[in-house]
Amino acid sequence: MAGYGAAVPSSRAKPLGMVNQPPSKVSGLLYGLGLGGFIDGIVLHQILQWHHMVSDVSRYPVNTIAGLEVNTLADGFFHLATWVLVLAASIAAITAWRQGRLAPNWSFNFGLVLTGWGIFNVVEGLIDHQILGVHHVRDDLGGPLSWDIGFLIFGGLLIVSGWSLHKAGLRALERRALTTR
Repeated sequence: MAGYGAAVPSSRAKPLGMVNQPPSKVSGLLYGLGLGGFIDGIVLHQILQWHHMVSDVSRYPVNTIAGLEVNTLADGFFHLATWVLVLAASIAAITAWRQGRLAPNWSFNFGLVLTGWGIFNVVEGLIDHQILGVHHVRDDLGGPLSWDIGFLIFGGLLIVSGWSLHKAGLRALERRALTTR
């Protein structure tokens, strides 16, 4: 009887040509995009209440019940989208595991998560804050540009530091692969 952790032959696990392939980057990046969105939504929207998804749209002012209802609904759809990204990341990770890809080390994976979070910040900051203008980092202060710029800089720093950490993890995986041959 096959129990937890027991090897079970499967025609779907480890297809030929995929065994010992490097880890996939997809799941780490998707986790970063989704978790970065959750951090934004939970911390900036709910805990600090600096802004909501459409809090800088004059039709939906957050100081009215109707406006707050629309903003809360928009925040809910935003959280649903970030949840879908995390679900997709989980599916990508399981798929890579079932393909027999090598497991990522912590720096490889966490670097991608930070990179994905940074990509989320830059894209969201450029589109929502600057291009569409539906909200800004600090709508509670009237949306000063300095906060939006700081958000973009923080996103850029996450991308650079995350990618550097990822590359260090990739080099470690490559060294490990050379010593096990």
